Amino acid sequence: MISKSSSNWWGSLFSISLLLILALPTHAQEDDGTFSEFSGYVGFDHRQFFSDGLYPGQKNSYPSFVFQPEYLYEWNKGDDRIKFIGFGRLDRDKRRTHFDVRELYYQKVKGNWELSVGLKKVFWGVTESAHLVDIINQTDFVESFDGEEKLGQPMVQFSYTTGIGTFDLFYLPYSRKRVFPGSKGRLRTSFIIDNGDVSFESQAEETRPTFAARWSAFVGPFDIGVSQFHGTGREPFFANNGGNFQLLYGIIDQTGIDLQATMGPVLWKVESIVRKSNFQDMWAIAAGLEYTFSNIGNSGLDIGIVGEYLHDDRGNLAFSSLDNDVFAGARFAFNDTQSTEFLIGGIFDLEKSTKLFSFEGSRRLGNSWKAEIEMRLFSDVAPTEFLNFVRKDSFLQFSLNKYF
Repeated sequence: MISKSSSNWWGSLFSISLLLILALPTHAQEDDGTFSEFSGYVGFDHRQFFSDGLYPGQKNSYPSFVFQPEYLYEWNKGDDRIKFIGFGRLDRDKRRTHFDVRELYYQKVKGNWELSVGLKKVFWGVTESAHLVDIINQTDFVESFDGEEKLGQPMVQFSYTTGIGTFDLFYLPYSRKRVFPGSKGRLRTSFIIDNGDVSFESQAEETRPTFAARWSAFVGPFDIGVSQFHGTGREPFFANNGGNFQLLYGIIDQTGIDLQATMGPVLWKVESIVRKSNFQDMWAIAAGLEYTFSNIGNSGLDIGIVGEYLHDDRGNLAFSSLDNDVFAGARFAFNDTQSTEFLIGGIFDLEKSTKLFSFEGSRRLGNSWKAEIEMRLFSDVAPTEFLNFVRKDSFLQFSLNKYF
């Protein structure tokens, strides 16, 4: 999937960046107009699968160690800054053992414009169960099954704020490949994707320039975003070449819109995209609402009820299997000193038997510790769905992190 030389390059960049920030001051110096801060966390994760895997070599227990160092340095009263966020994991699956520079960029702020150069993470989207418009960064697939974790993306970003909203322009000189679990990993397909199984539509491969733009604005109760992306897509196409599966990164044009309307305790949310390429055109939408019951019984507890509909006109070819589904869930925020919160929900296919249940929770322990729990349950997965590859991979994960 990622060549050995490419993996070594990213690991070397992570190591050099970490050594550089360790050599820099780690305390605030406000008297001369500068500010610096070194932070992050180290932690232990344990992912336990409830059933034996479908494929040879898979285990039921996956302990791992994680660390995420962060460094921020600002001068000129914050108008200039350098930010670094690294990430590393040690796991029994060699492909899940990886190091990445999530962010390492210089940013200049002047008046109503900003310029960022380097590796950065950019998020677009408003819905809970799917982030259709979020396309700038490649998914870190070995980290999160739901696509929430992203790899650092080399970019030049220019932002300009006007009276009618903010305009963001992106130049993306390099496209990163998606990493899939190895032979001993879980949540994988029946076939292992190696570097030789990956191709690009462009002869320039990863180095073909990609461009994106987005306009966003607040208009009354509405938070609106309209985006355009042209270049190498982040989601690969799967091709069956004589029984051997291959990945192809095609050149796509994607137009997206995200909209959130705040009507008292109700948030109305919509994301939709139209994507065109030489291999496959598609249209998808995620739409729904979240109703929040605030401070129930004067206890400080907020409960948000979430409901969303998801449609992808690719049907069974949809990589996420979310082609005609509904999501229903509830978010609990206790607003206590320990920041206790959790989200429980389920995705139900309207045409097939497939169901996916999830639970996520977190709570601070003391001043610098945080415990997190995550569970994914697959139920009655239809044979024709992409999720059929991972139908035996229901799991429970516990994480304990020390922040500094």
